[in-house]
Amino acid sequence: MPDKDWIEADWPAPARVRTLATTRNGGVSQPPYASLNLGAHVGDDPEAVAANRARLRDELPAEPAWLTQVHGIAVADAATVGDAAPDADASFARAPGVACAVMTADCLPVLLCDEQGRAVAAAHAGWRGLCDGVIEATVAAMGLPPSELMAWLGPAIGPDAFEVGPEVREAFVAKNAEADQAFVDIGEGKYLADIYALARQRLEKLGVSRIHGGDFCTVIDRDRFFSYRRDRETGRMASLIWLED
Repeated sequence: MPDKDWIEADWPAPARVRTLATTRNGGVSQPPYASLNLGAHVGDDPEAVAANRARLRDELPAEPAWLTQVHGIAVADAATVGDAAPDADASFARAPGVACAVMTADCLPVLLCDEQGRAVAAAHAGWRGLCDGVIEATVAAMGLPPSELMAWLGPAIGPDAFEVGPEVREAFVAKNAEADQAFVDIGEGKYLADIYALARQRLEKLGVSRIHGGDFCTVIDRDRFFSYRRDRETGRMASLIWLED
């Protein structure tokens, strides 16, 4: 379709690793979900969501392994998901044709693969899941040495827009003292948090040194991205990764 607006990860992944991140553009949903809303849980017309998902499905080898995201750290085997949509915030796949998917509208999507194209994974890293270890759980589930992995950080709330209270900073610093570097004190007990920097710290601590992406802002770029923080009533985008034969 002429109005589709996909993003592909800009990283040195093997050719058999395929990625796709949707934007808000190219669908049929009406405001405030205009237009490529993929979330069936946000109040949009179910028929519009189904039509949008069909447009996405045309770009994929199979129906994505949709999850019921709960801001936790559970990791599903995407090959076993089917129509179940389990409570999980990440999935991995080792077989070709299985699309890992996470939905976001400010939270950070993290895509992972290894340098030989043996496994892929997608993680939904909102601040709670990121703090509690969703990236660590996802890397562990892949079952490969972290030094052989690479990561791509997809569209998320940027460091100039993510205002948080002291409890968020304290939660991260309690797990990792270096996290303090990702927060800027803006007074009156408020901080600007850099979720991209926080994710990079966690990945680097694991031994994942090849980290790409992380230069979006879903809040500021209103023409391209849904943002829950900006609009509250809004749609959801998807970030996906899969292996080809």
